Amino acid sequence: MDIEKDIREAVIKYSDMLYKICLVILCNEQDVQDAIQDTFCRYLEKKPDFRDEEHEKAWLIKVATNICRDMIRFRVRHPKVSIDEVENIPAAPEQRETLKELLELPIKHKTVIYLHYVEGYSIKEIADILGITESAVKSRLLRGRKQMRDTVRMEGGI
Repeated sequence: MDIEKDIREAVIKYSDMLYKICLVILCNEQDVQDAIQDTFCRYLEKKPDFRDEEHEKAWLIKVATNICRDMIRFRVRHPKVSIDEVENIPAAPEQRETLKELLELPIKHKTVIYLHYVEGYSIKEIADILGITESAVKSRLLRGRKQMRDTVRMEGGI
């Protein structure tokens, strides 16, 4: 059994159907594409042995709907705010500026600063979450804070 051939055939045969199912559940084109891609990635990872085509189809539908459900659950637990909407957040002007500065940091600095100062995680917890050393977390916190201070100085804030 050639898994590459099987996956190619499954993509050709079931992509359209999975697209429609996921679109009904997610109502978002980009999320639908992610869900379908994740579904076929799981197919590759698990390399399931199917009894027949109906079993394969049922497995793909079940995996795709579970992925969609997980995505919806994630959206509910982690609502997003557009960077453009930051100015509309009811907060003191200096807090809005700080938030804008945070959003402009490189992702590795922004992530540790957010996890530490906003979510309240300890340095050890952040290291575990991100899979990096505690010294790397400390270094990123230091660099991120410095970069934010430098930005404030350049804009005439200090």
